[in-house]
Amino acid sequence: MTLDLCPSPALYPFYKKENDSVIIVDIFRASTTICTMLHNGASAIITVPTIEDAMKYKAAGYLVGAERQTRRCDFADFGNSPFDYSREKVLGKEIVFTTTNGTMAIEMGRESRMLYIGAFSNIAALANRCMKESNRVVILCAGWNNRINMEDTLFGGAFAEALSAVGDLTLGSDAIKMASALWQEAKHDPLAYLQKSDHYQRLIDNGVESDARYCLQHNTVTVVPVYRSADRKISALV
Repeated sequence: MTLDLCPSPALYPFYKKENDSVIIVDIFRASTTICTMLHNGASAIITVPTIEDAMKYKAAGYLVGAERQTRRCDFADFGNSPFDYSREKVLGKEIVFTTTNGTMAIEMGRESRMLYIGAFSNIAALANRCMKESNRVVILCAGWNNRINMEDTLFGGAFAEALSAVGDLTLGSDAIKMASALWQEAKHDPLAYLQKSDHYQRLIDNGVESDARYCLQHNTVTVVPVYRSADRKISALV
């Protein structure tokens, strides 16, 4: 299997190929939060690109998670913290979700052959699924406002390591090779490594730095979220 990494949504046209499987990654925090929602029993997630879309769903009676610039939107039921989505709040519910970066990346990747949501929290389950079902996988990092960030790139290196443990792997470009080298440097204490990163500082500034530790934990869930183009919803792959 071939693995590649697109370090920013702005670069995705240069990495995109026909019949790719794509993994959307927004470690701090959207992809981690999506995994948590489904782990806690949400029936599906409807991702929307704009605040206006989310407000229309809210007016129609849906539960809505909405975040911009790291802060929960005033009209929303939830923000972008995985801790917002407890089992008692989301079990059996469809959740509408919009965020600064993650849901925009999902919108970009939705025409791929398979579109998965990846995080450290489901890295083993995702690696096993991809190795069985995909010939070429591209990790599409959500980044921050089209800029590269450290945490999503680190995931790429960690995912390459996880895939290598379960099958034969070819690294498809310098981007994933650089991510792998970064992961080897950071893997013994990713939290400490990322404490000087741009987005970790944003979490501190908004009082949600406690999310970071959870977002960097491996294999806290076994769900593999997949985007279904037929109904434009994300659900747990079975």
